Amino acid sequence: MSPHLLYIVWEPSKDLVSLGGFTIHWYGALWCVGLVAAYFVMLWLYRRQKMPDGTFEPLFYYCFIGILLGARLGHCLLYEPGYFLSHPVEMLLPIRETAEGWRCTGYAGLASHGGTLGLMIALWLYVRKTKVNLLRVLDNIAIATPIAACCIRLGNLMNSEIVGRYTGSDFGFVFAANGDVLPRYPAQLFEAVAYFAFFFVGLWLYRRHREKVGTGLFFGWCLTAIFTFRFVVEFIKEVQEPWEKGMVDTIGLNQGQLLSIPFIIIGIYCLLGGRLCKKWGEKN
Repeated sequence: MSPHLLYIVWEPSKDLVSLGGFTIHWYGALWCVGLVAAYFVMLWLYRRQKMPDGTFEPLFYYCFIGILLGARLGHCLLYEPGYFLSHPVEMLLPIRETAEGWRCTGYAGLASHGGTLGLMIALWLYVRKTKVNLLRVLDNIAIATPIAACCIRLGNLMNSEIVGRYTGSDFGFVFAANGDVLPRYPAQLFEAVAYFAFFFVGLWLYRRHREKVGTGLFFGWCLTAIFTFRFVVEFIKEVQEPWEKGMVDTIGLNQGQLLSIPFIIIGIYCLLGGRLCKKWGEKN
């Protein structure tokens, strides 16, 4: 903490554990913590709802693979297509070609929009195999998802990435690891706190309206809340890629905001109980 109480000099180590050549990064650890937390929330929901035996364990594998592939491909193809289309191996494997040769770097780049889309595709495949109602699965996933999103944004904070703009005041975080000397908005922390709150709102809604599981209500709430907040908080973030500056100058929105709009629309549609929700849901 800086002696100047209005700002924090932020320069944590990116490594949680480093022994010899073995390193665990904060980002990867928090990503796993988020998935494990969501896993136990889903287990609790499945047990309370007396879901058929054998339907829970496959869900974790479908979700893990779908989120990881979707988030990774989303970052590579939506934010750095020029580089990764010419380095396709680096899209799927956690390695990077350097002047010294290939190095294991972990997945340095995961996009939440891609992860959400990958999750939806994975869940579609899951329900085809298990015959569990699609909207019941989506509603349960939506109750658990915000806690995982919170942990991922805390990982971004530990990496000093996805930073906010300069505050123009003494308030904020000085991301010294990035060479900053002036305070920025801790946008990652704002998102983490918001998603943590959304998680408990989702639990509260579930306790009061558990009969609505399978209607798309919780799925709609999750998409609308998370991506509306994401849309708004982007106004105080720095653009992630240089080419986005032209987009912001032209239309006033960045890539993350444009990608959030379809998810907000789908969320509102589900909250309002659209025709497809009635058709695909358990409550007709």
